[in-house]
Amino acid sequence: MGASYRNAPVRPVRFGPADTVLERRADGALILRSPHALGPYERALTAPLARWAAQRGDQVYLAERTPAGPWRTVTYAQAHAQVLRLAAALLARGLSAARPLVILSGNDIEHALLALAAMHVGIPFAPISVPYSLVSKDFDKLRYIVDLLQPGLVFAADGVPFARAIAAAVPPSTELLVTRAAPPGRAATRFSDLAADPAAAAPDAAVARAHAAITGATIAKFLFTSGSTGMPKAVINTHGMMCANQRMIAAVLPFLEDEPPVLLDWPPWNHTFGGNHDFNMVLFNGGTLYIDEGKPLPGQIEATVANLKDVSPTFYLNVPKGYEALLPYLERDAALRENFFRNLRLMLYAGAGLSQHVWDELQRLAVATVGERIAMVTSLGSTETAPAALFANWHLDRPGNVGLPMPGVTLKLVPAGDKLEMRVRGPSITPGYWKHDELTRAAFDDEGFYCMGDALRFADPDDPGRGLLFDGRVAEDFKLATGTWVSVGPLRQLIIGLGAPYVQDVVIAGHDRDDVAMLVFPALDACRALCPDLPAGADAAGVLEAAPVRAVFQQLLDRVFAAGTGSASRVVRAIVMAEPPSLDIGEATDKGSINQRAVLKARAALVEELYAEIPGARTLVARRPGA
Repeated sequence: MGASYRNAPVRPVRFGPADTVLERRADGALILRSPHALGPYERALTAPLARWAAQRGDQVYLAERTPAGPWRTVTYAQAHAQVLRLAAALLARGLSAARPLVILSGNDIEHALLALAAMHVGIPFAPISVPYSLVSKDFDKLRYIVDLLQPGLVFAADGVPFARAIAAAVPPSTELLVTRAAPPGRAATRFSDLAADPAAAAPDAAVARAHAAITGATIAKFLFTSGSTGMPKAVINTHGMMCANQRMIAAVLPFLEDEPPVLLDWPPWNHTFGGNHDFNMVLFNGGTLYIDEGKPLPGQIEATVANLKDVSPTFYLNVPKGYEALLPYLERDAALRENFFRNLRLMLYAGAGLSQHVWDELQRLAVATVGERIAMVTSLGSTETAPAALFANWHLDRPGNVGLPMPGVTLKLVPAGDKLEMRVRGPSITPGYWKHDELTRAAFDDEGFYCMGDALRFADPDDPGRGLLFDGRVAEDFKLATGTWVSVGPLRQLIIGLGAPYVQDVVIAGHDRDDVAMLVFPALDACRALCPDLPAGADAAGVLEAAPVRAVFQQLLDRVFAAGTGSASRVVRAIVMAEPPSLDIGEATDKGSINQRAVLKARAALVEELYAEIPGARTLVARRPGA
């Protein structure tokens, strides 16, 4: 396999300028900004919809797979007409920032049209994490969100699966909207009737007035943080934030203007990656969005594979776990590879670090299929930054470089111990958190920079233009009993990379201890494949107790220990956990990211077991080289 693909040419893609200006302050802070001014941007997020409806009305804008199999499509002209009628109906209900639209269900065409309609007339909406309704057992986070927002209208595509959540969290006086069935025992308006509302019969005047009143400061949506350190925070997303961010993306990726982008995309719209970066990018560039009902999970990735046999994307965006889940199918299926790479101009990963072996294998397959490498990039941002703040818009040979500040963004790097803490300022940054002024004040420094909590380091300390590398979360780092700092982020990424494909994630322990240890969340399907003789119904504990699986994790621990250069990077013990991370107690978000502190708190007994004087049966102990 090797890296022979590196000699192959890269498929041409037009990037924007990628340079930076560095200022060194007397207090040790570093200021980086693009020397290129940010161009003008739209006043309202939905402004491009009317333009594309006029210029390319017959082009497919949105598509989703029907239960029967064929794709259901909506053109730009159809979407524009429906948005105007839906917007009139929403206005007639008196919705506002004080009574917003809340959407409980996931990505689909009705969700998109409702969101666009609300934003078109200055009504904020809030897409909510689906697991808060369908996975949670206590509905505490959903109740908190509904109480915070006081919605005037709540939408769920199908009321039946959401019935328990609605009964627990949505007041009986709040109007429900459904595409299909109403929840048992609860009245609901049908989506098909909403656009037929008499108030929507002649929407032009009221809708036009409301749309004209939108400014950059008008709230477009509330996006909720994961709530991994408490209850979710409602991040205010204004029209100006998101419009500015799309202008930034166009500046660093002008190839999007060369031809309308075609995306097949699954990331949920309650997250800024799918709901802001990807969804808005298609709208602003007049592209086509195929809504992927698949997910990078066993039993759900197959839907993505089936869709990629129909759709040839020009730009493919995913989280690292999505690329990992897709790889085995690309390796086995030549027709799938051909369709995937045929029109592909660029790949982007975000949300976490990508393993080198995944990068190498994707490029090897691209070269074997189309004779060219496909440029792969990443970006760094957050829900509060709309989301892209840094972008690596140049040809890279390996993952890890998160780029440089985009035009319009000023980056401040503040010394924090032996790290550089990331802070950003610009027109794409949130004004704060809804109804939480104290949280807003705490999130910004005295110069108005948003404090992201991430740490960065230069890829080349002698050349800032080479970009920046993610250096972990400042709040996750800790000191050993010796006073030595442990840098959690880079250590986690090393372990996940060395443990692929058997490690889903890892949590680093050792605060005030003598040594570093780890709790491992295994990738159970990959582990199960090591044990073909196990009964098909073997539970997680049975899989992890199997000798081949124990051997794999023992070897991983030994390799990590051997790779360490000191006490802060030598992991001495490990426990592989059968119980997956919990959403309800904040150990994980619905996009799969792990909260280090929440896991260590919830599994304090396991941490004590890790450090027991006599190791227990499930504790792995590193073997010294040569032992």
